[in-house]
Amino acid sequence: MKDYNVHLTLIDRIILDSYKVLLEGLADYLGSGYEMVLHSLEDTEHSVIKIINGHHTGRAEGMPITDLALQMLEQIKKEGEKGYISYFTKNKKGEPLKSTTIVVRGEESRIIGLLCINFYLNTNFSEILSGFIPDITSRAQVKTETFASNLDELIYSKVSEVRSEVMEDNQILPSLKNKEIINILCQQGVFTLKDAVVKVAEYLDISKNTVYMHIRNAGVVTDKEK
Repeated sequence: MKDYNVHLTLIDRIILDSYKVLLEGLADYLGSGYEMVLHSLEDTEHSVIKIINGHHTGRAEGMPITDLALQMLEQIKKEGEKGYISYFTKNKKGEPLKSTTIVVRGEESRIIGLLCINFYLNTNFSEILSGFIPDITSRAQVKTETFASNLDELIYSKVSEVRSEVMEDNQILPSLKNKEIINILCQQGVFTLKDAVVKVAEYLDISKNTVYMHIRNAGVVTDKEK
């Protein structure tokens, strides 16, 4: 019988552990209809090292790899570079799942684990939809995002957005407007971008030294000052 167990190095373990956060993020984004499973090939008898929404298949951490997962692993290996395969299957109750198995590679590109996603096809449509509609009672859930084609566009777009908000706020004294703009830009990480100080100074029509002064007052250390 073929032995699928793989000896893991320290780097391999770090790589596998990093996928646990990926599973948590995917589960949070996709919703409760999706089961997320991370297998380690170090011990196929206890391969499940992370599982979310395991109630769809009745599994928990420490359980073994499935026969189908091994079959999918063999098929992926034969297909070469692709590294994943999607298919339909059923859980113990005979309920339909749409699944994907993705290989996790470690040192020297060895396959050290599997990331499996199983979507429970009997999930109520209302439950699926609720995860993709923002709660109108909580504006904090709706974020603005700039999909810029380059850093210049990103910086100028962000400065323009923040400047408009600050200028419309009558509770902020005119003499403190630029300081507040820079404080907000600091909080949003804009000054971690290359040449952001120069570009912000140009846009606000103030000196670089003034920008640096407000940044220091905000308690942020720029690349120039490290």
